[in-house]
Amino acid sequence: MLIARLIAETETSETRLDALVTALGEAGVQVTAAALPEGDAGVLELHMDGSGEGAVLAAIDGTFEATAVLVARGAIEVPRLFVSDMDSTMIGQECIDELADYAGIKERIAEITERAMQGELDFEAALRERVALLAGLDEGAIAACLAERITATPGAKTLVATLAALGTRTVLVTGGFHHFADPVAEMLGFHRVVGNRLAVEGGKLTGGLVGPITDSAVKAAVLREELATLGEGAHSLATGDGANDIPMIEAATYGFAYRAKPKARAAANGRVDSEDLTAVLTLLGVPREDWREG
Repeated sequence: MLIARLIAETETSETRLDALVTALGEAGVQVTAAALPEGDAGVLELHMDGSGEGAVLAAIDGTFEATAVLVARGAIEVPRLFVSDMDSTMIGQECIDELADYAGIKERIAEITERAMQGELDFEAALRERVALLAGLDEGAIAACLAERITATPGAKTLVATLAALGTRTVLVTGGFHHFADPVAEMLGFHRVVGNRLAVEGGKLTGGLVGPITDSAVKAAVLREELATLGEGAHSLATGDGANDIPMIEAATYGFAYRAKPKARAAANGRVDSEDLTAVLTLLGVPREDWREG
C-alpha cells in the first residue's frame, strides 16, 4: 500500500482530486481511499494500491500546486532517526560561499558550489578546489560569518526540537565544516554532527582539509550506521537539497528534498517546495499541540 499526503497552495477541490485519481489510474495506481482536508491542517491524504512513488509524485505535480508532499510505503509514523544536510537545508546559506565573501571571491566560489550541488562536478574535487581558494583567510572571519550571515531555515528549530521531544535521534551531516556545523547543531539542538574540518595554522586557513571527506557516501553511511543501533523496523527521515544528499535521501524511509536541485528532488519521496520545514511535521502527522519551538 502507498500513502500520499500533500499540502496544496490552492484549495483542494473535488475536481482537482478527480483529476489526480484519473492521472494515477493511467499510471497503474489505484486509489482506494481519499480524505479531503479538514480544519487548518490542509492535508490531502490518499491510500493507493500499486507501486512506484515516482509515478504518484509525477501525477501530483501534474494536478496540484503542492507546497509539500510525501509518498510512503505503509503507514506513516514519527521516525526514530532524523539525519539532515546543513547548508541550504537547516540554514538558509551555503557557508563556504558566505565565507568566501570575506576573502572577496564569493562569486568565483559560489559558481563552483552551484555546479557541485547540481551534480555537475565531483564533490570532493570541487570542495578541495574551493577550500584552496580560501588559503590565507583569517580564522576570525568564520566567527564573523556565523554572527553576521548564518540563519536558521524557517521551521528548522521547531522540526528538530519536536522530533527530539518525540524520541527521535537527530544527526546533522554536512559536506561543509565543523567550524560552522558545531555551532549550528548547538543552535538547532542536534544530537550529533558529522562534517569536514578546515586546516588552520597560525590563525589562518591553510587552504587544506584535515581528515577524511564527508561526501555523499558518508552521508548515507551515517544514516545506515545510526539506524542499525535503533533496532529492526525503525523508520528514518532525511532532508537535503543537493546532489550529494541523494544517497542519504534514497536510503531514508522518508527522504525529503527541501527547495532542492532537480536531481535531488527527483530522487526523493518527500518534497518541501515552500520555505517552512514544519511542513515535514504536518506530513508526518504530528499534531500542532505537540510541536516544540526549540
